[in-house]
Amino acid sequence: MISGSLISDYWVVVPAAGVGKRMGADRPKQYLPLLGRPLLSLTLRNILSWPGLAGVVVALSEDDAYFSHLPEAKHPLVHRVVGGVERADSVLATLNYLATREAGETTVLVHDAARPCVALADIEALLRADPVALLALPASDTVKLAAPSAASGGGEPEPRLYVEQTLDRNSIWLAQTPQRAPLGLLHSCLRRALEQGAPVTDEASALELFGHAPQLVPGRGDNLKITHPSDILLAETILRLRYAPTEDKR
Repeated sequence: MISGSLISDYWVVVPAAGVGKRMGADRPKQYLPLLGRPLLSLTLRNILSWPGLAGVVVALSEDDAYFSHLPEAKHPLVHRVVGGVERADSVLATLNYLATREAGETTVLVHDAARPCVALADIEALLRADPVALLALPASDTVKLAAPSAASGGGEPEPRLYVEQTLDRNSIWLAQTPQRAPLGLLHSCLRRALEQGAPVTDEASALELFGHAPQLVPGRGDNLKITHPSDILLAETILRLRYAPTEDKR
């Protein structure tokens, strides 16, 4: 159980400048339709319902031709910046924007554009957590460490992988978003990590690189990240169950 006061006046940043190559679609992944609306629209709709929100900064590609057509693009709390080639570059662009407008202790939540299903209860738990924290899911399956066999050698487009070791799943957590940190701290750690060429796959990894240990806040399995085409059907099912009663009353 997470205790503590629910904070307010925090910002959410959403990196949305990618193209989502693994989806193999005719448009960037964040604009694929779910329940008749673009994915990013549903994600922003969710974020704008969170309590105590000060604003949202969305990082977009310079040639983005879709965002301005979203109803959320006109919301007074939604701001946009030009993102970068990699996710971390886009997050840094949003932090550069906020650093000129907000104090360093301002809380920032970084959330994936492709996670439209995060539950409000999880957001509230994160807002009551330590200043540096992230939603994460405890591993429930047996976890295998994979390695290619020396015998599989060359000639194959992809090496065959074999189990090298079974890991203790009790110590394995799968990172989700949002991830939380003070603006000044996250800005400094992410900038330094990128300057050093360190691999930054999420904000927590940049913070960890400089000695910070984020709190793990247990999340839910339905906070899925849409990565492959099969994820769309699952996300639509979750969202239909969550929003259908509200939509039917309109």
